[in-house]
Amino acid sequence: MSAPTEKLTKKQLKADHPTWCPGCGDFAVLASFFNVVQKLGIPHEKIVCVAGIGCSSRFPYFVNTHGIHFIHGRALPLATGISLSRPDLHVFVFGGDGDGYSIGGNHLNHAARKNVNLSYVVMDNQVYGLTKNQTSPTTPIGRRSKTDPRGAIDVPINPMSQLVASGATFIARTHAVQVKHMNEMFERAILHPGFAVVETLSECTMFYPGAFDDGIPRKGGKFDLVDESARDMTSTSEAMALAEETEHAPPGKFGVYLESHRPTKNELENQWLIDAQAKTADLAQKDLLRKRFAAMR
Repeated sequence: MSAPTEKLTKKQLKADHPTWCPGCGDFAVLASFFNVVQKLGIPHEKIVCVAGIGCSSRFPYFVNTHGIHFIHGRALPLATGISLSRPDLHVFVFGGDGDGYSIGGNHLNHAARKNVNLSYVVMDNQVYGLTKNQTSPTTPIGRRSKTDPRGAIDVPINPMSQLVASGATFIARTHAVQVKHMNEMFERAILHPGFAVVETLSECTMFYPGAFDDGIPRKGGKFDLVDESARDMTSTSEAMALAEETEHAPPGKFGVYLESHRPTKNELENQWLIDAQAKTADLAQKDLLRKRFAAMR
C-alpha cells in the first residue's frame, strides 16, 4: 500500500448529507468506513466506491471519492472490471440483501469463485426498504410484507453458507450497532488480498424495526464472537458449521468465518499478460494485428 501524500480527513471523505431514514443502520456503516479508510491511510485518489440499487447502494452519493452506480444487482461485474484494469486502486462495493443476494446473487457467486481483489459490504436488513416493505431473500418465514401480506412462505437464504460455498476467501459477519467490531471486520477485509465480504446486519427502522435485537445485549440479545483460536480459519467445513448456527440458533456467531489465501484473479491475469507479451516482444502492435487478422480468415 503506497503512502498518502497527506493524512486523509473525514471532511475530505464526506460528500452529500446522507438521506437515509433516522436511525437506519447504514449511518453507522458509513461512519465505520470513514474511520477505517482514514486509519489505513489509503490515498484519497485510490479509493473507488461502487454500488447497485437500493437504500444501502446510495453510498457513492455520500462519499467524496471516485464512485459509480450500476444497474440493480450488477455492481460486482462492474467492480471486477475496475479492479482488473486498475489494480492500483482500492475497490469497495456496497449493497443490500436484495441487490446482493437476489438479482445480484449469481454475480456474487462468480466474483467470489474468481477471487477478484475487492471489498464487498452487504448491508442486510431482511427487507426491501427502498421499495417500501417487500419480502427480500433473507426475510424470515412468516413475516408480513406488501408482497407477502399473509407472511413470507419462501425459505430465506443463508448468506454465510452461500458465501462459504461460493469460494470467497474472506468472509465475516458483524452488526451495525457493534461499531468497534464492525471497524475491525472492515479493516481486515480491506487488508485481505482477494474477494472479501462483510455481511453487516443493518436495521431498517422504517419497515423492519427490531429485526436484529437478538444480536444486541442491551436489548436482551447476545453478541457471541467467533473463537478464532479454537478453529482452523481456512476450513470451509468449519465455516459452514458456523454458518448453520445463524440459521438454526439465531443470531449465530459474529466475526471472521473464513480467511484463506489463493492467487487472485488479478494476479493470474497479470501473469497471463506478462507471458503473452514475452512471446511477442519483437513484434510491433501493427504486426500483431496483422497476425491476428490473418488467423481469423
